[in-house]
Amino acid sequence: MKYQNLLNNNKVQCLICPRKCRLSEGQEGFCHVRKNINGEIVLTTYGYNTGLAVDPIEKKPLYQFYPNSLVLSFGTLGCNMGCQFCQNWQTTKNKSNPQSLNKTSPEDIVKVAKYYNCKSVAFTYNDPIIFFEYALDCAKLCKAEGIKTVAVTSGYINQEPAKEFFKYMDAANIDLKGFSKRFYKKNCLANIEPVLDTIKYVANETDCWVELTTMLIEGENDSDEEIKSECEWILDNIGAEVPLHFSAFFPRYKFENRFPTKFETLLKAYEIAKNVGLKYVYTGNLTNQETSSTYCKNCNNPIIKRNGYELIEYNLNGNKCSFCGEICDGVFE
Repeated sequence: MKYQNLLNNNKVQCLICPRKCRLSEGQEGFCHVRKNINGEIVLTTYGYNTGLAVDPIEKKPLYQFYPNSLVLSFGTLGCNMGCQFCQNWQTTKNKSNPQSLNKTSPEDIVKVAKYYNCKSVAFTYNDPIIFFEYALDCAKLCKAEGIKTVAVTSGYINQEPAKEFFKYMDAANIDLKGFSKRFYKKNCLANIEPVLDTIKYVANETDCWVELTTMLIEGENDSDEEIKSECEWILDNIGAEVPLHFSAFFPRYKFENRFPTKFETLLKAYEIAKNVGLKYVYTGNLTNQETSSTYCKNCNNPIIKRNGYELIEYNLNGNKCSFCGEICDGVFE
């Protein structure tokens, strides 16, 4: 097992993510799925998942990566983030025995993806960083069979494992959960800096297509100042062409007594991002055709119209706008 340090007294340190958990024999990390067994980090969920689903790629959300294609999605248990508002907390915070889950080998994942004519396989629902080995083994087989690979992740990963992980990913949606150290520390029990480092690395130094998502929680991460700062950071560090999705929060987990996000909050963020100069901005989790459509960055005509995850109009020839011929950033047939 790479990405571990052997310590004294049969302790071992996991080096996959910035938590760098130091584990005694039999102890699990923060994620609950990486465990010290006989002085070695073992992924206890390898080969087990919470179920397979065939989704539209737009659900990940990826709006500029093979639009209208099918993706085979799966996840496991656990997470290395401590989000108090987690929308998938029944699995991410679940400490059940992984062997009670579905057992599906990487070879079987490929077979199922082929059977349902899925263009890609997505590692999602919980963070694939913690099921690193399982995700990578699946990704390597997928790539050998011409199936694309997608990571839906918080980006909370150390530099060296990130190099190996994203080498095998064709696309990623990275959660930028807010844009303040305070928000990450208070609500995610984590630090924002490693996430920003991951975003810069994947967007600037790999061939992996990147889109970002920020779920807005009113009173926590939705101030005009914070959203403007986030958009300016994106512009300055990874460019105006990286798509940004603002998604609605629904009361879950330890935020179950909060109010769901109003569409007006998403729209305000959408307009701030556009005014800062980002070319591809979207709203999600609340259906709105205008703010879930893709517009040409040159002529501003709608080149992909959506109603929720459904495509209702497509005005691209390859990767070029049908109206003016400008290239649309992304990965298309």
